[in-house]
Amino acid sequence: MRIALIVAAIIMVGASGTGAASPPPKTVSKHASSQLQGPFELRSRIYPGTVRRYWVYVPADYDPAQPPNLLLFQDGQRAVNPSGTLRVPAVLDELIRQRALPSTLGIFVTPGHRADHYPADLGMNNPDHRVEEYDSLSDDYARLTLNELLPTVAKHWRFTNDPRRRAIGGTSSGAMAAWTVAWRHPDAFGNVLSFIGSYTSIGLTLGRDGTPLTYGGDTYPGLIRKSPIKPLRIFLQDGRNDLDNEHGNWFLANQQMLKALEWANEHTEAQGKAGPRYDINHVWTDGAHSDADAGSLLADALRWIWRDASPAKQQ
Repeated sequence: MRIALIVAAIIMVGASGTGAASPPPKTVSKHASSQLQGPFELRSRIYPGTVRRYWVYVPADYDPAQPPNLLLFQDGQRAVNPSGTLRVPAVLDELIRQRALPSTLGIFVTPGHRADHYPADLGMNNPDHRVEEYDSLSDDYARLTLNELLPTVAKHWRFTNDPRRRAIGGTSSGAMAAWTVAWRHPDAFGNVLSFIGSYTSIGLTLGRDGTPLTYGGDTYPGLIRKSPIKPLRIFLQDGRNDLDNEHGNWFLANQQMLKALEWANEHTEAQGKAGPRYDINHVWTDGAHSDADAGSLLADALRWIWRDASPAKQQ
């Protein structure tokens, strides 16, 4: 069932897989009585020669005997930035305090960087291995996520194994990466938060004769239409003034994603087939290519994603 979000038009502004065991948790920031642990470094066997940072949000009501929901967000350096527009830990704090969201563990991970250690001066800038990880249709990033990142975090903090209680999200190419993980592994993540998703040809590479060697996110609408429906709940957002460049038109690409998901549902219904349906919600804003709308909509999107699991509704 689709639940409409009432949103005013928004004007935009503007593990260690191969190294030593991960260090004991340290607190670098606090939100109320919750904790944001990290940053920690994660090296990968799947992407040799790269390193990434991650943070773990531990909710105030964390109880290892009752493993919490899981939210995994890409471009973690922006997601946890207290001066940014996303501020995901603060959003989780408020929703959990309001009992609008179940207890939720958050993991915020950066893309990889080609170095022995993550650069201390990189700030909010993108690491140099982002395109290879986020804009690829291969299973490599999903394997890093499921086989290296999550097991590393699970050494210190428990979280649910139920895909319906796990959400993966991001903005821009981070949304594309989140979609790829869930699309390939709906048994691991049943919910996707996609903001200004880069479902364009960034990942497309051509041989000398013009033959495609790798494909980009613009392939997904066709894949969705021609593949069996997967048990996914998806929140899509994009802005009418998003990018339009050599890789594609972002707003058109997101509309194509929505139409493909809706068509897959309608076609399956018309054939009278049993099985899952895509549970979809979307918000089109007046924004550009920025995290600002994501920050404004994140609380509503999370409420919608876990609308049937909030503690207040279960009373």
